[in-house]
Amino acid sequence: MSSAVQPILPQGAGYGVVIGIGFFFALVMAGVSWMQNRYTKYSTKMSEEFNTASRSVKPGLIASGVVSAWTWAATLLQSSTVTYEYGVSGPFWYAAGATVQIFMFSVLACKVKQNAPRCHTFLEIIYYRYGKVTHIVFIFFALMTNILVASQLLLGGSAVVTTLTGMNVYAAVFLIPLGVSIYVVLGGLRATFLCDYSHTVIVMIIILYFMFNVYTSNELIGSPGKMYDLLVHAGEVRPVDGNTDGSYLTQKSNFGLIFGVIQLCSGMGTVFLDQGYWQRAIASRPTTAVRGYIMGGFAWYAIPFGFATTLGLAAVALTDNPAYPTYPNNMTTSQVSSGLSAPFGAAALLGKHGAIALLLTLFMAVTSSSSSELIAVSSILTFDVYKVYIKPSATPKDLIFVSHIMICFFGLVMAAFACIWNAIGIDLGWLFLVMGLLIGGAVFPAAFAVTWKGQTRAGAISGAVVGLSAGLTAWLVEAKVYYGELTVATTGASYPTLAGNMAGVLTGLIVTCVVSWIKPDNFDWSVTRDINAPSSLYGDVAPAANPGVLGGAATTTTAPGQVGSSHNAELPTVVDEEKEEAEDEAVLENPQSLQRTYLVALVLSTVLSLSMDVIIPVPMFLSHYIYSKSFFTFYVVISFIWVFAALFICGILPIWETRQFWKELFSEVFGRKKFVEGTSPNPMRSSSQTSGSQSPADTKETADQVKA
Repeated sequence: MSSAVQPILPQGAGYGVVIGIGFFFALVMAGVSWMQNRYTKYSTKMSEEFNTASRSVKPGLIASGVVSAWTWAATLLQSSTVTYEYGVSGPFWYAAGATVQIFMFSVLACKVKQNAPRCHTFLEIIYYRYGKVTHIVFIFFALMTNILVASQLLLGGSAVVTTLTGMNVYAAVFLIPLGVSIYVVLGGLRATFLCDYSHTVIVMIIILYFMFNVYTSNELIGSPGKMYDLLVHAGEVRPVDGNTDGSYLTQKSNFGLIFGVIQLCSGMGTVFLDQGYWQRAIASRPTTAVRGYIMGGFAWYAIPFGFATTLGLAAVALTDNPAYPTYPNNMTTSQVSSGLSAPFGAAALLGKHGAIALLLTLFMAVTSSSSSELIAVSSILTFDVYKVYIKPSATPKDLIFVSHIMICFFGLVMAAFACIWNAIGIDLGWLFLVMGLLIGGAVFPAAFAVTWKGQTRAGAISGAVVGLSAGLTAWLVEAKVYYGELTVATTGASYPTLAGNMAGVLTGLIVTCVVSWIKPDNFDWSVTRDINAPSSLYGDVAPAANPGVLGGAATTTTAPGQVGSSHNAELPTVVDEEKEEAEDEAVLENPQSLQRTYLVALVLSTVLSLSMDVIIPVPMFLSHYIYSKSFFTFYVVISFIWVFAALFICGILPIWETRQFWKELFSEVFGRKKFVEGTSPNPMRSSSQTSGSQSPADTKETADQVKA
């Protein structure tokens, strides 16, 4: 009997969600950008603001942005898939295997602020340190990372939309990034952060909705005890290969452990080589970058952990229930690999309401992650391709225009690649497992570029290239030796992808270290600290700065066609922003002041990573412990607490951190502060501002606009 599933929702629901919600957020961002330009000093017409959010974002919003960027379609779908396949070890290994990279990246975030505080992309650091050849090599790895990540987002999102609504899969692939591209073009990186915030809060609220329904009121399950009984029964009927006694209720899962290692290797590549994460570090305030990433890692853990512990286990528990969409059959291998266990579990639990909630959750995850990829690729193509190799004399107006074009261009590229994968039979599960072996070789060379002064140009290039070769070789050889043939199924299996991922990452690490140790470099970090600094605003890739404009400490500028206003410069919102900017500049002028923050990041990331990936899981794995009913209840309670804590970090903390700003803004908007007739409402262009109160990049941009 066929396991084909009829759409649960009408086709119009799919188009309504994909088009309607996408354009709703585009309209919201248009309004937010207007208010930002009118009442703050951060204009979306400035390339510094558009691409780096003027490096002024607070830790709560950074944490929310990290959570949003790391919440892919795979976060929801693949975490539920491994839960469906391996039981309770699935949510743990998915969450733990991908959280440590965020913790480790807090070290890189601090080092960026120490060693290249005014860069736009991590590739700029590589260009200034190693030159053009290395720069081009790492542009290749960075863009490959973004293409693979974006493809996964659209593959997973379109598969679920098509399954639940019957919407054409290719229409979904092209329409999902449409609304996202519009609001990113309108507002830039800060708009991405604000949409990240709203999307993340919505995702967490819907996850709590599913959790409360499954574990407190649902007629089919309704309590942790009932879920436990159903999972025990499922283990008796469909025992899990490699688990203790075939149980779904044990951490002793051989294939779960293999997946955890793959997740760890793959996740390192997709964090360390994705400009989206570097961009959030660049956008953060120097004294709070580490806090943002540590909190973001904690908060993100809750999403796959809470979601998969609910819908992934519900799919296991209800497979034999008539309410399950594939009943009386089990899910096919293709359905499992496409990530459909969570949608089927939601539909079995809540029918159409569950399908709608799941569709909204997935759409929020896909679009928020897509916005991160769009602005990341736009920054690379603008600053590392266009400005370096095509038009070194580009003005800020040129850079903004190119950024807009590249956002739209990559929206089409990511859709095209997703269509190609879909047409040749590559699904989300295959791409997720294979991705790490393709990019893993460049992980440590990229990280060392900003942390280790001894790494050489030869070490960086050889580590990345040899790591890629080793990953591909180990992957294909293992698939051929173990299965006797090379097919989509064999190359996407656990052992070949494990071999490829480990070979890629470890070979890249070993080669870059050995080659660099043979004749180590002694790099002077002042070179990268001068990127975009007042003394070398353009380096060797742009026209010489105008000393008359940029050299004086009290230089003032006004954009063409606009009138300066000392009144606007004294608005409370702007005064507050100026104070923060002055504090940040003081820190950047003394990089050693961040050394203590760096040590804190190093210690915290090490302790947390060892705890999550060794100290907690290894004893439970080796003991072959099968959860008791009381321990499983405790496990569920922990998942609730973690999701609530994540909601506080991502939903409440950003509002609390900016409470004074909002108070002042509302006072201005509702009339307590009146604008002088005939003056510009945008204090960015106030003639009363001095170069000492502006960031160097902002001063540079305004000066260039005067020259233009």
